Amino acid sequence: MACGYRVAVTVGGDAEYGGLQPRQLIVSLYGLYARQRDGWLSIASVVRLMADLGVDGQAVRSSISRLKRRGLLVPTKVDGAAGYTLSPVAEEILADGDVRIFGRRRASVADGWLLVVFSVPESERDKRHQLRSALTRLGFGTVAPGVWVAPAHLEAEANEVLARLGVAEYAEVFQGRHVAPGDPRGNVARWWDLESLRQLYDTFLQRYQPVQQRWSGDANDPAKAFADYVQMLTEWRQLPYADPGLPLELLPADWNGAEAEALFGALRERLACPAAEHALRHL
Repeated sequence: MACGYRVAVTVGGDAEYGGLQPRQLIVSLYGLYARQRDGWLSIASVVRLMADLGVDGQAVRSSISRLKRRGLLVPTKVDGAAGYTLSPVAEEILADGDVRIFGRRRASVADGWLLVVFSVPESERDKRHQLRSALTRLGFGTVAPGVWVAPAHLEAEANEVLARLGVAEYAEVFQGRHVAPGDPRGNVARWWDLESLRQLYDTFLQRYQPVQQRWSGDANDPAKAFADYVQMLTEWRQLPYADPGLPLELLPADWNGAEAEALFGALRERLACPAAEHALRHL
């Protein structure tokens, strides 16, 4: 990745700033700039950088407290300065997300499909709900109750989720081709909510195409690059989970996902380094 900074995790539940929640932005800061510093950032530096994103100090401290309660941040002092370190759980989430966001594959029909079939007993219905939620977050589509499908390259992520939730004994995982007659495009449209995906991509394009135009020349404003980059990355990161890399040949001809991916890549290339320059100046 440009400049070596990465971030990926989804959080929510705060008041929004420009459509984004303070907790989401704070996680972006940690994912982008803390992992090169043993996972630690001082409270003062987080407050200062969040101010550049339009978030006031009180909202920052409240959001950090929530992240602490969720086990993602651990209070730590370094050289007498108060701050927070990423927990092992947060480090793992960020590392997993790096692969999904920055290494996402766009599948082809020839790659085949991954099928997860499960039947969790009623006595463990909480685990059943957790598994459904986890597969949804991974971007699986639903074929039928207890039958979920995704591009084959999600095999490792799916097996990791089954093991982590302790439900591997209730599930079977298959890889293969779809061989039924008919147009597979219709199946994809039934298994995934393509209209919602299209709207997410469209929102991203409408919001960040003007940003790309602003940066198309020789502009050099690290503070502005920082604000644009952190907000753009925070907003983008939900999309590689909602769309797990569905084959383009099975999507509508005017599918806007490829255009949005190209825009994300271009803005990341343009903004990551000046954004890091600004951030590290305050760390």
